[in-house]
Amino acid sequence: MGRADVWLKRSYITATCLVGIVSALLLGFTLFSHGHLHNEEEIEQLLSGLSGLYVISIIPLLLSIIGVYGVCKQKKWALISFTVGLILISLLVIGSLIHGLTAIPQVVKTLNMHYQSFKPLSDAGDVVQEHIRELQVELQCCGLDQGYVDWGHNISKSCLCIKGSTNPCVAAPGNLIHFETDGVQPVMVYKEPCLPLLIALQVTVVHVILGTMLGITLLWLLSVVLCIVILCRMNRKDNVPTVVYSPEAKAGNYITLTDTVEYT
Repeated sequence: MGRADVWLKRSYITATCLVGIVSALLLGFTLFSHGHLHNEEEIEQLLSGLSGLYVISIIPLLLSIIGVYGVCKQKKWALISFTVGLILISLLVIGSLIHGLTAIPQVVKTLNMHYQSFKPLSDAGDVVQEHIRELQVELQCCGLDQGYVDWGHNISKSCLCIKGSTNPCVAAPGNLIHFETDGVQPVMVYKEPCLPLLIALQVTVVHVILGTMLGITLLWLLSVVLCIVILCRMNRKDNVPTVVYSPEAKAGNYITLTDTVEYT
């Protein structure tokens, strides 16, 4: 290999090792998530997503090992397997990214309908009310889409504003407060409803996941381009000087030169 080919080889090995490292981290995250969600009731709905994560983590990890072996041992079959396999998995991920982007409005609509079915919150079950209270404390909000009005005649205590709140607060009517207060100052509750904040948070998480997968896919495609260039260099024939027969190059035309030694 020439000097340029050496740097090409090193660049490919670096990119392929990064593919392997990222795939190993993704596999570890998938295993952790699977174990963490194993006892959850929604595990059946998440199995398809977990299966997809296993595919896009295990296959690139194995292909990266094959690719490094192929470039170190100059094995064309290994480099071709790496290129074809990573192109196929990249096309699969790109298709999933496009589907994910187009499905965001439907996800927002489904999420909105799901939480709207809980209204009025004062008549919802204990499990639902506890879930909404946790959201209100975490997101510093109150109600779903109409603020404290969604709680009817019994505003939840988790709607109370805390000191240093980053979200705006509003005074709630005293006749809707059924917990102890000082009775001097008006009770301040969060003004923002929870559902818009929750939807914005979910959309942001989806965008971060899609952006991360796009970055990983670009890394895959970079290693594929480098692998294709290496395959082209390996298939290129070097210029071999042409051997020409000369009739003068035959026995008898050679003269042996020796030094004459004089003996005295």
